[in-house]
Amino acid sequence: MKPLSFILLFFSLNAASQTYETHYARPVHNVMQDVAKRFDVKFKFDANVDTVGVMLPYADFRVRPYSLEQTLDNICKYYDWNWWKQSGNSYKIKLYEYPRRHEDEGQQMLEWLSQKYSNAEQWEQRRSVLFKEVRERLEIDAFLDSCVKDVPAILSKVKKLDGYSTQNICLELTPGQHVFGTIYTSLKKGKKPLIICPDGHWPSRYRDDEQQRLATLARMGAICVDFDLYGYGQSADEVGDHHTARAHIFQAACGLKLLDWMLTNRKDIDTTRIAANGGSGGGTHTVLLALLDHRITVSAPVVHVASHFDGGCPCESGMPVQLAGGGTCEAELAALIAPRPLLLVSDGGDWTSTTPELEYPFIRRIFGFYHAENNLRNVHLADERHDFGPNKRQAVYDFFADVFQLDRTMIDESKVTIQPAEALTTRKQDIKTRRR
Repeated sequence: MKPLSFILLFFSLNAASQTYETHYARPVHNVMQDVAKRFDVKFKFDANVDTVGVMLPYADFRVRPYSLEQTLDNICKYYDWNWWKQSGNSYKIKLYEYPRRHEDEGQQMLEWLSQKYSNAEQWEQRRSVLFKEVRERLEIDAFLDSCVKDVPAILSKVKKLDGYSTQNICLELTPGQHVFGTIYTSLKKGKKPLIICPDGHWPSRYRDDEQQRLATLARMGAICVDFDLYGYGQSADEVGDHHTARAHIFQAACGLKLLDWMLTNRKDIDTTRIAANGGSGGGTHTVLLALLDHRITVSAPVVHVASHFDGGCPCESGMPVQLAGGGTCEAELAALIAPRPLLLVSDGGDWTSTTPELEYPFIRRIFGFYHAENNLRNVHLADERHDFGPNKRQAVYDFFADVFQLDRTMIDESKVTIQPAEALTTRKQDIKTRRR
């Protein structure tokens, strides 16, 4: 037990520090404890946020007794932190993240953007600016020019299954670096729609739900192609860290190069029916591919599109495409496909929880410039969280059945053969043989 003299000295020094000359500084840890008590909330600090020994100048003056959020703004912004509401009365304090904003900031962004255009002509002017500047900021054209030319694809044998087949494809993109994917093809005769399927930050593209989705769409009558993320799957054997700005460009180029190859080398594709479909980070690249290549006539980003979140990984926001046109967001970028069909799948457990109230009405207004509101669809699953679960896949099946006239009677995931990862990869000896 500390002596009374020590306690009195501590409070004397603490009181003396609360002066103009000391900038009314207090330990930020103590300030946060006081704020928690005042507003009856709990704070969790991210591992990267260190409060030990950190002093906050003008500490008590930053407190707004009428607003917890303004109080947190005043404290966090001094250190380049940010706060995020969690469940109940819990808040998390994290380092500032440039791709992530609060929902009210997303609303303000959409209101600001909406003032820029009120008809199709004004929107077309805005759209032409975004098309140009996104390409420039992504530096995609210079990257495509650096890609290897006229190198044949490495293709595995075709494996026939129940209503569909699979075939692995490997294309050399830059010297020594490849895009690895699998083609799922309907066994139905005739021309078929093509769906490019960039992957998200799931464990791998070999997981059950991706095989179920692509195989089911193929059984319904489509051709689907997925591919590894930069630094995931077989790509991990060729590149270093996934978390680089180069991943943003490389992944976009993968989708474009696969699209080129499929349209050049396959005679069973209906070139009027080309789509992109992916979830989470794959949703980011679904939006980006539709923006970069106008041959894509349909877009279906799942659990992605938000006005206040650009994608937390540099493979989604490493190149500053959101600064195009003086500032944009994923909702406006997704709307660039208008009046062509667009599906937004959202849920109540991630950043897409605002889609029905914010992003969908904003995008619907743009589709209205073309009298094409019926080409926009939002399936919102309020009780679900961030995944590509059965209901989200069903929304995708229903959408493509409508826009591509696919066969609904073939929607039966129990007919899909889940193959091991080895069956969906390109053999290393085939790559080595090609290098020779």
